[in-house]
Amino acid sequence: MMIPMNEIRNIYCVGRNYVNHAKELNNDVPTKPLLFSKPNRSLVKAAGDDIMLPGDKGKVHYEAELIIRLGKPYEKGIKVNELIDSMALGLDLTLRDVQSELKKKGHPWLMAKGFPNAAVISDFIPFPGEEICKEKDFALMINGKQVQLGNIKQMIFDLQTLIDYCGTHLGTSEGDIIFTGTPEGVGSITDGDHMELVWDGDSLGQCTFKLG
Repeated sequence: MMIPMNEIRNIYCVGRNYVNHAKELNNDVPTKPLLFSKPNRSLVKAAGDDIMLPGDKGKVHYEAELIIRLGKPYEKGIKVNELIDSMALGLDLTLRDVQSELKKKGHPWLMAKGFPNAAVISDFIPFPGEEICKEKDFALMINGKQVQLGNIKQMIFDLQTLIDYCGTHLGTSEGDIIFTGTPEGVGSITDGDHMELVWDGDSLGQCTFKLG
């Protein structure tokens, strides 16, 4: 399902939406969705090419996530299956050392989350419905080894909650995407790592990272 990158509007992201991920980073488990955003310039397609990352800013962490794309503007009472038209897998990349310093100072995370190529996305596929998604796992493979495995039924805040929260507090439009959170297993990227994003056993996207 071809969706041009320039048709993606706002990029919303959800932090700490899996209990075990929050615990692995020694973070509190949130009581309401923790939202942040990335600029559109951070988008890059996992289309088999090399992707350059800043290797001079400390650790760069990968976080594999399921991404939903909204097919119409939010209205109160709208249901998930009416609003989402497609989905993808992606990597929310984080400059972890930079983020840690920002958090200590109480500053926003933008510099750690919004750098060029910080939002890696696979091809989009039609959204099959929330209940079917709960029957399928997504995974991240690095150099042929599975390092993350997740399912949206493990999320703290489900898709409806995320959509209602984003729509109510921020407003959403057709073409907005939401990175819905990452399961446990995040870690550092090393130069030459080959990443593959897998949905229910099928590869949706892959790339190789180069640290410059």
